Amino acid sequence: MSGHHSFNKLTAEFTAERRAEIANRASKLKTEMALNELRQAFQLSQSELASKLNVKQPAISRLEQRTDMYVSHLRQIIEAMGGQLDIVARFPDGEVKITNFDFTNSSSSNSPSN
Repeated sequence: MSGHHSFNKLTAEFTAERRAEIANRASKLKTEMALNELRQAFQLSQSELASKLNVKQPAISRLEQRTDMYVSHLRQIIEAMGGQLDIVARFPDGEVKITNFDFTNSSSSNSPSN
């Protein structure tokens, strides 16, 4: 098809500095994503995640659209995807992991459908 070029051809004339900037931005994009993007990166459908959490698919849709939720609900979602949730506060002098959330005591009474 005309007008289509490989990425390598398009970037062949970029300076080393520009290539490094692109690599840094790409790396950052891989470490920051919305909850629905994270689910998709793990190739899970909303229905599959809902099944793992024993909720209905619309509950997952609502959670993914929220800008605020309980930490316990977010923890359940992350664990259902095989991950572990850590809360970290970042300050100019360093980072501190917040430990007063008991992530090891999962409770089925904290359903993410709320």
